[in-house]
Amino acid sequence: MKSIVILISGRGSNMEAIVHACQREGWPARIAAVISNKADASGLQFAAAHGIATAVVDHKAFGSREAFDTELAQVIDGFQPDVVVLAGFMRILTEGFVRRYEGRLLNIHPSLLPAFPGLHTHQRAIEAGCKLAGATVHFVTPELDHGPIILQAAVPVRADDTADTLAARVLVQEHQIYPQAVRWLVDEQLSVHGGVVRHLDGRQQVCWSD
Repeated sequence: MKSIVILISGRGSNMEAIVHACQREGWPARIAAVISNKADASGLQFAAAHGIATAVVDHKAFGSREAFDTELAQVIDGFQPDVVVLAGFMRILTEGFVRRYEGRLLNIHPSLLPAFPGLHTHQRAIEAGCKLAGATVHFVTPELDHGPIILQAAVPVRADDTADTLAARVLVQEHQIYPQAVRWLVDEQLSVHGGVVRHLDGRQQVCWSD
């Protein structure tokens, strides 16, 4: 059985979606721990209520990003993870940390990467006149919001959309595609060649929403 560790900084709604999917679908895996860099992250309460181990590594207690990442990695490794999932974990990770979990470290970003890495993605998509927006699950690499793309969800940008209304519709899709991508990795159904991810059974790697 595979071991999954999820990192959060707040509520962790994507974490909740992954936990529910794992339990509902009977994955050959377990959510071994939910770890946060903030002691008041409400997602920790959800995890504890579902019998999942929790831990806090407060980034403010460390003098450097490297020192924080070193301690975080030690805590993560205590749960012997096969998969490490970033679910609203609001920290930029060092290259050493990313390399440590290469090939088993996932993130979700609220845009159709490689478009709009970084913050304020929905407002930027609207201002750019995009007709489609969405979310991307990808393997994490040292370059921020890059890395081989596993699964994307696309939603139309409506004429009356605001950043908030677009974000709300994209989030619904995030809750669908993130658990799916994690399940594929757990089931060893992904291959990566030349920076391109393929599903071994040829499954569709894009989801469309009205």
